[in-house]
Amino acid sequence: MLDKWTALKRHWTLVQYGSAVVAAWVALSLWTFSPVLHRHPFALFLAAVVVTARFFGVGPALLCCAVSTACLDFVVFLPRYGFGLNSRDDAERLAVFVALAVLVGSLTRQRTIAELKVERTLREMAAIVECSDDAIFSTRPDGIITSWNHGAERLYGYSAEEAVGSAVTLLAPPERYQEAERNRHLLNRGEAVESYPTERMRKDGARIPVLLTVSPLRNREGQIVGASAIARDITAQRRSEEAVRRSEKLATAGRLAASIAHEINNPLEAVLNLIYLARNDPRQADQYLSMAEEEVGRVAHLAQQALGFVRDTASPGGMDAARVMDEVLQLYSHKLDSKQIRVTRRYRGSAQIVGFAGEVRQLLTNLLVNALDAMDRNGALHVRIRATRRWSDGLEGVYITLADNGSGIPQQSLRRIFEPFYTTKKDAGTGLGLWVSRGIVEKHDGSIRVRSQVAGHHRGTAFSVFLPSESVLTRMAPVRSRGLSDVSSRSLIS
Repeated sequence: MLDKWTALKRHWTLVQYGSAVVAAWVALSLWTFSPVLHRHPFALFLAAVVVTARFFGVGPALLCCAVSTACLDFVVFLPRYGFGLNSRDDAERLAVFVALAVLVGSLTRQRTIAELKVERTLREMAAIVECSDDAIFSTRPDGIITSWNHGAERLYGYSAEEAVGSAVTLLAPPERYQEAERNRHLLNRGEAVESYPTERMRKDGARIPVLLTVSPLRNREGQIVGASAIARDITAQRRSEEAVRRSEKLATAGRLAASIAHEINNPLEAVLNLIYLARNDPRQADQYLSMAEEEVGRVAHLAQQALGFVRDTASPGGMDAARVMDEVLQLYSHKLDSKQIRVTRRYRGSAQIVGFAGEVRQLLTNLLVNALDAMDRNGALHVRIRATRRWSDGLEGVYITLADNGSGIPQQSLRRIFEPFYTTKKDAGTGLGLWVSRGIVEKHDGSIRVRSQVAGHHRGTAFSVFLPSESVLTRMAPVRSRGLSDVSSRSLIS
């Protein structure tokens, strides 16, 4: 079979032009032996030219046109079996036939080439979809899956036979059914659904983080006939981001070591002195030991505070933002005192928020450390906490503002400070502190703003963080952290 195909390709030109002659002969045969078609010779030969142009090209079509013209002159027109036209009308009819044959054959071939290009493009697109590592599938407007590529089979574990015909909610965890339905309704209304990280469920029940992109499918009239979805597994990306966050958290804990050592050193010296006094003055030993116990309690409290920065909690809980801020300021009191920084605190209203205590402490620590690094000796730090509503959606929460009179952030750097590995501290910073801080804020469905000036009377930087006071985390997606290459955020810079 392969040898025959090779031989056919080798003599393809001969096949093309031979087929043109055969097409003209078939048209002549039909005209000769069919009484019905005997009255329409031009239509028969024109059809022969169209078929030749369609399947064999323009050159064979011109040959077929020439052979058909000869057949019309030699056989059809009177006198038959001789070249020569009796009337001017026959000559005009033959000329019109030749012009129409050339024109129709050319147009037919152009359409054939266009259709072949479209077909080749569709095959290439289908191959791209089928060979993609991403899960790509389409659905009807009612949410029923209509196509399913190999990437979807690998990601979700369902074969094409199992997935096609099933509802798209088959892929969503139970608590995300509403999310899938909301996407479907938005697409049916013609609205766009931007790419977003979410969670989907495999056939075996395992949950996988994915980056989901959903787009409406429209027909030629612009009507929505379904939707296409692309899901990319971001498990490895999530693990790498979590590793970066943990390393930054450990780095934060390391920066606390000097402050904690200083804070612990004083009560430990007091304990040693009180034990010495108790040993040498047995009459007041109980009093001395009680005082030593209080100092040990202070050490234990400092240790618990330090553990809070690196210990994760399983679920969010309520906390007092003012109290957490005071604990962070206490841990850095030695550094604040050594630089003679004046701290002004202004707390107004209830400061209750809901979140992960360790992450909130890390957020406030990152902001405080940046302020300390930016200020010279005798600087001023203003800390304001107030209960309010977020103006964008009316959500109740707490605004925490840290404003310093340090060196400020240049305007060209201000829009990049939340990017990973971007730092204005040269060799002193990792460039991850504010990126991690932004991730923590977004995880708590909050927002962060920054204002800064590098000159003038109001020189310095002010960070304002909004954290909600109700448990929005329970209805959120898993941590909506940005990837290392994605620098877009809900952060506002002014």
